[in-house]
Amino acid sequence: MDHIPSHAREKELGIEVFFTDTPGVGGKLRKDPEDFVVEEISDFPEKDENGRYTIAKVTSINWEMNRLVRQLAKSLRISRNKIGFAGTKDKRAVTTQLMSFEAPIENVTSLYIHQVAITDAYRARKPITIGDLIGNFFKIRIRECLYHDEELAKILKETLTILERSGGFPNFFGIQRFGAIRPITHHVGKYIIKRDFERAVMTYVANPTDYESEEVREARQNLEETRDFETALRVFPKKLLFERTVISHLVKHPEDYAGAIRSLPGNLQMMFVHAYQSYLFNKILSERIRREFPLNRPTVGDIILPADAKGLPDHDHYVLVTEENIDLAEKRVAEDKAFVSGVLFGSESEFAEGEMGAIEREIIENEGITKKDFVVPELPQCSSRGSRRELLARIKNLTYFVENDEVLISFSLDRGCYATALLREIMKADVISY
Repeated sequence: MDHIPSHAREKELGIEVFFTDTPGVGGKLRKDPEDFVVEEISDFPEKDENGRYTIAKVTSINWEMNRLVRQLAKSLRISRNKIGFAGTKDKRAVTTQLMSFEAPIENVTSLYIHQVAITDAYRARKPITIGDLIGNFFKIRIRECLYHDEELAKILKETLTILERSGGFPNFFGIQRFGAIRPITHHVGKYIIKRDFERAVMTYVANPTDYESEEVREARQNLEETRDFETALRVFPKKLLFERTVISHLVKHPEDYAGAIRSLPGNLQMMFVHAYQSYLFNKILSERIRREFPLNRPTVGDIILPADAKGLPDHDHYVLVTEENIDLAEKRVAEDKAFVSGVLFGSESEFAEGEMGAIEREIIENEGITKKDFVVPELPQCSSRGSRRELLARIKNLTYFVENDEVLISFSLDRGCYATALLREIMKADVISY
C-alpha cells in the first residue's frame, strides 16, 4: 500500500507518512486556548503533614512551561530548582498538572499569577520529578472542518476504526517537541552533538521564520546579518526570554557559545538534544510504516519493552525477539504486557536486529553520527545515553461528538504520547493548523 505522504513541514521533523489512508477532515485546533484542554493523570505522592514539599494542582492558560516555572519561582522567591513537575505541557492550551514546591503551603496557595490557578495543595515527603505521571486526558475541539455533520462523522469513524483495529496510532513525537511556531530545536541539538556551538546558538537566536511576528523576524534577521549582540539585546522583544539570556551571555563573554547554551535552564538544554533524538525516531518509525512492518506485532529482531507495574512501557528493560521467543513475545504484545520499540539513539544505544535493526542503522548512518557524539563534555546536560520508545500509542477512553463542521473529541494517552500525533491522522492538515 502506498501511504499518503506528510506535509512538507512535518517531513522536516522526520514525520514522513500517514498511517491511515482515509480522507482528512481538515480543520483548525486552538482557535481559543479552551479548545485544547489537557489534564494530567497524576501519580500522587503520599500525604505527610511533616513533609518537606508542598504538592498542588496547577492549572494554567497559555503558559509555556519554562516561563511558568520561572514566574512561580520568582513569585515564591525560591530557586526554580525547588519546583518540580512531571512533564512539559502544551503552551496554547488549558493545562492542569501536579507540581511540587519547596516552600510553605500557605505561600503556594496564596499566589496570584495571571491565568494560573493553584488548588488541592498538601504536604509530602517526596517532590514531583520528570516522568511522575501515568498519562494525560485531552478534551479537544477541532473547528472549521472540511465536512459537516453525517459526512464528517462517517470519515472520522473510518479513521478511528482503522486505528482501533491497529491497537493505536504511530507514536510520533509531535511538533511541540520541536517548537510549535518555529520548529528548530532538533537542528540546534544536532549542532550541539557535533560541537558546533556557534551554529547551535545562531540557529536558536537568529534564523528567522515566516510564522513569527514582523518585530521578531526583523530582530532575528538583523542579528543573523550583523552578529551584533549588543544591538540584539536592545531590540529583541522581552518575551524572547531565553534568546535574550543567550545574547546577554555573549555580550558579556564574546565567542563563548558553549557558555551561552549553559546559561539556559538545564531542562531547556536537554530539550535540544532530545529533540534531535526525537527527529531520528520519527524517521525510523516512518520507514517502518513505509515498509509495511506492523507496529502492534513483533517480528524477529525487534526489541520489546515489558510493561511495568502501572501497565506502562518500561524503558529501562529490553527483550530481543528471537525465533525461540517470538510466540511468547506476540502474546505479550497482544495482551498489552509488552510494546514493540524503536531506538532513541544515544551514547549507550543498542540497535535492534533483523529488518528493524537495518532501518535503525540506515537512518543513523545517513545522519553521519556515532554514539560518542552524544557525550558532550562542554555541556553535560546535553549528553544522552539514549533509550527506546514504543512505536504505537494506545488510545483510551475515546469519545467524540460532531456538530456542523466541528468535532469535540476526548481521550487519554500514556505519558510521553502526543495528542497531535493522533489528531494529524484525523485532520491530515498542514501542521500550522495544529
